[in-house]
This record gives sequence, C-alpha cells and structure tokens, in this order.
Amino acid sequence: MKAVVLAAGEGTRLRPLTEDKPKGMVEVAGKPILTHCFEQLIELGADELLVVVGYKKQAIINHYEDEFDGVPITYTHQREQNGLAHALLTVEEHVDDDFMLMLGDNIFESNLQDVVNRQAEERADAAFLVEEVPWDEAGRYGVCDTNKYGEITEVVEKPEDPPSNLVMTGFYTFTPAIFHACHLVQPSNRGEYEISDAIDLLLHSGRTIDAIRMDGWRNDIGYPEDRDQAEKRLQGEVDPERSAENIAASE
Repeated sequence: MKAVVLAAGEGTRLRPLTEDKPKGMVEVAGKPILTHCFEQLIELGADELLVVVGYKKQAIINHYEDEFDGVPITYTHQREQNGLAHALLTVEEHVDDDFMLMLGDNIFESNLQDVVNRQAEERADAAFLVEEVPWDEAGRYGVCDTNKYGEITEVVEKPEDPPSNLVMTGFYTFTPAIFHACHLVQPSNRGEYEISDAIDLLLHSGRTIDAIRMDGWRNDIGYPEDRDQAEKRLQGEVDPERSAENIAASE
C-alpha cells in the first residue's frame, strides 16, 4: 500500500523553529517529524512514500533524496497552500489503489494498524483514526458524527456548534474515490479546499467510512509547546493515560 504524507505547509505558528526550515524538518526527540512519520508508515506496510512538498521543499528533498530505509520516495509539489484536498490532488496520478494518508506534522503512538486493517475489509471505503477531545476544543478541528455502528455520518470543518467531540487526527485510509471528491470541492470560508468537505461528498455518495477510536496518543505539532510535549512523551516523561484523565476531568 502506498502512503501519502502532506508536508507542504509553512508552519508559521511554529516560528522561530520554521524560520529556516519546513515544518516537517523540525526535530522532535533528535529526528525530524517526517522521519517519525516515515518510520511509522513503513512499519504499517508502506511500499512507496508520496510526499507533498511546498515551503522550503529543497530541505526535505536534499535530506531524504529518493528513498527512506529502502522504500522509494516520490515528491509532488503544492505550489500554493490552498488546503489539504488541494494538496492531495497533486498525487492523484501516482495512486491507483487503496492508500494511507498522514499529515506530516503529527506524531502518533497509537493503534494506526487498526485503521489499515479496517481498510482491508471490503465493506470500508475509508477509515480514520479519531479522538475524543473536550467539547470546548472540538471546534478547532474537523469534527465527526457517527452512528451506532461506528460509521461516520457527517464531517464538519471547525464548526461553531460541533455535532460531537470526536475529531479527525491526521491519519486516514482511502480508496482512489477521494480524488474525484477533491475535484468537486469548493473553497471554504477560509478560502481553502478542505479534506473534510471531500469526505462529506463521499458520505453523500453513499460510501462507508469507519471511525477507529484512538488507543494511545498523538501530538499535532502546531506550536513550539506541542513539539516540547511530544518530545517528553516519546522520552517517557509524560503519562498519556494521565493526560487523557486530565482531559476527561476538564469536560
């Protein structure tokens, strides 16, 4: 299975860490975020890495060149950062079967294999790792609503009134049907082509998308303090279960 990694963003909120490098090259626990991503994807069975680059792309290309740990890398270029659906379309010509998608600014220690396993079942057209967050934080993310079977029924990007506190985490599996949906997406109020809107189009076309609840933790490296927290977690200085208890207590 091929794996797509979106790594074109500028990472303005991570400054000064990204003043001279792209977000994916910021180091966490001694190695770039992208290295963490690549290692996990290869462990999940990735036989080719499709890396979408943009801001300071040459730093990524020079560092990894054309392979990582024996797995070939193909680069595509998102010339303007117009949203995740826009970025995903840059790899369309390279994908003809089910694939993994990981946002290149996330670090996971969780049950990613469960998502890949679900995609392998014929009933699933897509599967996502999802996470429960405090209700007052849900509006910062792509929010999912599910039915009693754990199937996603609605996805809303950064809603003012979230239908649930279940949010997308940045790891997905798809069939190539997602590309057709991305072509149909219109710019959001933010002026971006949102992956959540493409997913919603899949849902309205009758596709089955399963939500896999996260068992473990993940850090979206958006700010310098996120990098610091991920580093502590990887080094065993933060107890993820205790962090989850703190989140639950704050709800």
